[in-house]
Amino acid sequence: METTDLARLTTYFDRIVRQFHLPDRPASFLVTHLLPERPAFVRAVAGLSDLRAVLPKPKSISHTARREVERSFSCDTLSRSLFAAPDSAVMYLETRAADTDVVLLDVGGYFAPVLEALCAQFSGRILGVVEDTENGHRRYAEIDKLPCPVVSVARSPLKDPEDFLVGQSVVFSTEALLRGRGDILHGRPALVLGFGKLGSSIARLLHAKGVHVTVYDVSPVRRAQALSQGFGVARDRDRALTRAGLVLCATGSLSLRGEDFSLLRNGAYIATVTSSEDELELDGLPAGYARSAAGDGITRYLTTGHYFYLLNDGNAVNFLHGASVGPFIFLVQAEILAALRMLVRGDLAPAMHDVSSDDRAAIAATWLDYYNR
Repeated sequence: METTDLARLTTYFDRIVRQFHLPDRPASFLVTHLLPERPAFVRAVAGLSDLRAVLPKPKSISHTARREVERSFSCDTLSRSLFAAPDSAVMYLETRAADTDVVLLDVGGYFAPVLEALCAQFSGRILGVVEDTENGHRRYAEIDKLPCPVVSVARSPLKDPEDFLVGQSVVFSTEALLRGRGDILHGRPALVLGFGKLGSSIARLLHAKGVHVTVYDVSPVRRAQALSQGFGVARDRDRALTRAGLVLCATGSLSLRGEDFSLLRNGAYIATVTSSEDELELDGLPAGYARSAAGDGITRYLTTGHYFYLLNDGNAVNFLHGASVGPFIFLVQAEILAALRMLVRGDLAPAMHDVSSDDRAAIAATWLDYYNR
């Protein structure tokens, strides 16, 4: 990031922090994609809270950004297993923030499996969770009785620009990898699994590139929406898999089970918009598939009479090229800071919540002051 851009970003976050100033600073734990521009957001989180640890998402770490963050904050290794068992999850928080008020800033529902135990057993107090993604939103919404408030920004209108641009970056990276092998998107039948904000963006962008797009979503409402927008809609998901030359997984949850891979036609490419642990059951592949490199960022899975290609080892394909969505990501990051303030105020019931429309409007106005020049 150029010096002038970094200065503008720093002053933007300084202003956001002043807008959402807190008289009392809780401890916080931050799960985040540690991309090149992210240290400025990390510092903003530390401006509103006592940031005890940064937990970078494993497949999206810029080493330069990590070194910068580690100069001021602790960086711990993040995995699903860290927050899979109540005892280890509680012990982790105790080692970093015993007897304090804590806010958990999440990306993907990492704290969801142990949230009840954290609220019941931690020596301090869990004020609540802020969740950034649709996948994580679902994980918390599925908890029968939430033990603390969860503020989700996953469905915020301020996230719409990010979702659209993430769709662009997914299509860009997918096309770049195919071209690296001498293949092209044009004329290749594609199946988009999931027609939410990301899936619909990807479908439209693929269509604009001359790709014949078929959509499948478990929701009949979304299938009807896809049909109304001119896309083919698969009535039979398994049959659609046998026909697709490109499968883009955008459900935010399990898209392909182990037995689904054998349905793919020879030479099909698979890409995802989240992580392999969420979208793909690679451990369930039938026995006999051998892996080998088939180009930069492409792995061939081969068995007798069948082969397919997996992009970026099943992790979000756009992270191969930085996953940049420009300054629009700073809208969502500011909303996360507004959500943090909501939790510290302490007047939220243990349920799912949104940031207020007034706070969103204030964030958008500030952002426009800096990024609509």
